[in-house]
Amino acid sequence: MVAVSAASLRGQLQQQVSMGGYTSWRVGGPARCLYRPVDVDDLMVFLGALPEDEPLFWLGLGSNLLVRDGGIGGTVIAVAGALNRIERRSATTVWVEAGVPCAKLAKFCAREGLQGVEFMAGIPGTVGGALAMNAGAFGSETWERVTAVETVAVGGGRHRRWPQEYQIGYREVYRPEGEWFVAAELRLTQGDSQTAQQQIRHLLRHRNSCQPTQQPSAGSVFRNPPNDKAGRLIEACGLKGVAVGGAQVSEKHANFIVNTGDASAADIERLIQLVTETVARQKEVTLVPEVHIVGELA
Repeated sequence: MVAVSAASLRGQLQQQVSMGGYTSWRVGGPARCLYRPVDVDDLMVFLGALPEDEPLFWLGLGSNLLVRDGGIGGTVIAVAGALNRIERRSATTVWVEAGVPCAKLAKFCAREGLQGVEFMAGIPGTVGGALAMNAGAFGSETWERVTAVETVAVGGGRHRRWPQEYQIGYREVYRPEGEWFVAAELRLTQGDSQTAQQQIRHLLRHRNSCQPTQQPSAGSVFRNPPNDKAGRLIEACGLKGVAVGGAQVSEKHANFIVNTGDASAADIERLIQLVTETVARQKEVTLVPEVHIVGELA
């Protein structure tokens, strides 16, 4: 539990918070504790008061996350709406905090006449999540533009680190255990603001035309296997529209699972397993989930 008085904190500390309101699938049991910091300094005070063995879960927009129905027996750090500053620091450099939505960063840079992160308009998460998993869209990836990051750790440590200190791969980043991203510095290219904003509008139109953006989902459920597409394999197995309880493989894009209204986390997890087993049996390909599954079974 948190060993600090509420008076010492400037953020909001809550107990037994339903995660259904914090995840894009709109499912999930309660978190034992949830903290929404005001800024990085406040976050460091909070982290410094935690026991070293306290389980921590970092939450952005909850768009790549399945929280099981039994909830999370630890502390959730909710950074969306908190660590939300963006600054242009030079002609081609932008500094951005981890709680900033990727789409907001893309639009900020476009207005500033900076190009290189237009693809982030299609990522339904925060910068922190994009850094943690090297999120990508439309053929580009987050770490292609990162020149430095800032991290924090339990106990109050704060670090500035460089890309070469990380192992960066497709939808995964290996980083020092017990450290979390709070900001990043990005190197962009100078361009035309109108052109960049037009490209974002084009990408969003494309996304809306081929993805179920009007239904609760968590984005792409599976990573694309080498030289293939997860959605193509799932569709080829006849799984579009297949449902378990209130969870359904999207009719619009087979690599999306949507909550049709009354899904539980267990429904979604069972459908993920069904898709995995079917594709392995029919296509002899093992799909790897892109979404993170956390928490306890009910």
